[in-house]
Amino acid sequence: MARRAPLLHYAYLVVILIKGFDGAMEALAGLIIAVTGPERLYEWVIRLTAPELTGHHPALHAIRNGATRLEEGSHRFVIFYLLVHGLLKLGVVIALLRGGGRWVFPAASLILTGFIAYMSWRLTIHWSDWLLGFALFDLLTLTLVLNEWRSGSRKPALNPDQDARDLEIRG
Repeated sequence: MARRAPLLHYAYLVVILIKGFDGAMEALAGLIIAVTGPERLYEWVIRLTAPELTGHHPALHAIRNGATRLEEGSHRFVIFYLLVHGLLKLGVVIALLRGGGRWVFPAASLILTGFIAYMSWRLTIHWSDWLLGFALFDLLTLTLVLNEWRSGSRKPALNPDQDARDLEIRG
């Protein structure tokens, strides 16, 4: 079995944890929109990003525009996308962190490749620097997942006892 490079393994852990947090936030956002409705979300966004409270920042302007479009447009797809995408990401992250066998790596790679393909297709329709950033982050995640798979990892990714022993051996 090939020995994992510690730096790449730690980068893998950080990226996977970020991906899990992002998935949880997406699922939570989809749930909030489904429960409260886009109108209530729009009111909250306007209240929280009021120019007299926050100034005129481009990111806040983008958030307000997004809330406006969500309120005015069809929000069912947004709710569905946030819930499914967020829960799928969260499931992949949990499976990767728990280990559980080599099957998880090809499944995660397939799902990440699907995310990247979908975002690439969306970029051809409408360019977005944000979407490009998310696609590149998924590409980095895919690269680290493939590296972890190649290195022969079968045990849980978060194993503090083993990580401590590895550091003692090297230190």
